[in-house]
Amino acid sequence: MRSVLSATLMAASITVTGMGMAEAQMTPPSTAGAKPKTVTTVPIRPALQKPEDTAGAMTQAERLALQSDLAWVGEYNGAIAGDVSERMVNAIKEFQKKRGGKPTGVLNPQERGVLADTARRKQEGVGWRIVTEPATGARLGIPTKLVPQLTSDAAGAKWTSPTGTVQVLLTRRKEASPTTAKLAEQEKKEPAGRTIDYTVVKPDFFVLSGMQGLKKFYLRGTLKGDEVRILTILYDQAMQTTIEPVVIAMSSAFNAFPSAVQAGPPPRKTVEYATGVVVSDDGAIVTDRVATDDCIALTIPGYGNADRIADDKDHDLALLRIYGARGLKPLNIAGQATQTAFDITGIADPQSQGGGAAASSVKASVAQTGGGDQALSPAPALGFSGAAALDGGGRFAGIAVLKPVIVAGPANAAPPAQAALVPADTVRSFLKAHGVTASGDSADALAAVVRVICVRK
Repeated sequence: MRSVLSATLMAASITVTGMGMAEAQMTPPSTAGAKPKTVTTVPIRPALQKPEDTAGAMTQAERLALQSDLAWVGEYNGAIAGDVSERMVNAIKEFQKKRGGKPTGVLNPQERGVLADTARRKQEGVGWRIVTEPATGARLGIPTKLVPQLTSDAAGAKWTSPTGTVQVLLTRRKEASPTTAKLAEQEKKEPAGRTIDYTVVKPDFFVLSGMQGLKKFYLRGTLKGDEVRILTILYDQAMQTTIEPVVIAMSSAFNAFPSAVQAGPPPRKTVEYATGVVVSDDGAIVTDRVATDDCIALTIPGYGNADRIADDKDHDLALLRIYGARGLKPLNIAGQATQTAFDITGIADPQSQGGGAAASSVKASVAQTGGGDQALSPAPALGFSGAAALDGGGRFAGIAVLKPVIVAGPANAAPPAQAALVPADTVRSFLKAHGVTASGDSADALAAVVRVICVRK
């Protein structure tokens, strides 16, 4: 446990709001010695050589999600702070080695999807939820399947397992002129019999870990004015393998004194890449709505600019149109998929393919077909939002859309699936409602998908 705590809480309380963005690089066309001509400049990131360079080119939101997923699968024991670190790169390499892959320190799209899916299953296994404790207003992550029993009063709250093997306590009290150093010394002695093997004291928080009787414990405390709030996790030593990743997640999610107004989701990227599926030979393209929101320019490389002419907020679909394009190869979307395992065909973010723009396919599946949107597992890589899903017989199954990654979500709510399949019938109804007659007769999704580039202010 010491190895977990020695890295986990060397940073102050981490929140998911106010995330910065990696700026996209624009490569201007060269004009020296050349005749004037019209050039369409496509903003792409250059090929990245080192794992640290790749991590640095990500947005902080992407790094937060990556560190969170690595922690949940037991490979990362550092603070989930969204920073670039050797610890994170080494965790990626360990994950790759355990899967029999080459330990490059950079996840390819398939590996990233497997990691996200594995982490999601770990979260679901313990019933991970972000909750707001009513008496204090504090926000914290709770493994609700491990500690389903809740009692609370004015002094705080306690979540416990039915047999008491795991306990989570949130306490509050008033202190005269408290300091983190004084509080840490006090907590070392209370209750009697605590054995401390690790201590961190910072101006705004303190951390203790060790043994309390026969249980391991981890404690994080913080203060505001004269009020002290402390999160304590107690668990039997036999639960260590299960609990340690949860402790890291709970540490990063704990916000003892949240602002009265919670900030919204992190801002979208300045340059975002998605996939579009050509559905008619007159330039109709269906893609992801969220990836094409608030764009000052939408570009389809090789074809020029596109207009977004319709959207469906309920299913996150968008309809684009390019004009005067030739050589389009629309996909046949008239079929009806009969299987639950699919080939998801799209164009990964250029960062994932060294600045390239090749279309590719990855495997994914849903629990069932039909009805509303279905959770898609594993989630495909960045850039695949809007990708085409076909079953083993080449029949159109729908459109894959990626959901914003949430490390800490709304109170008492499960985070949404990281990817969803919008069923074929929903896609066809959306197109029909906006006067699009699908004209494709080919099942070659690799030829029918295009890259969509959204540029924002």
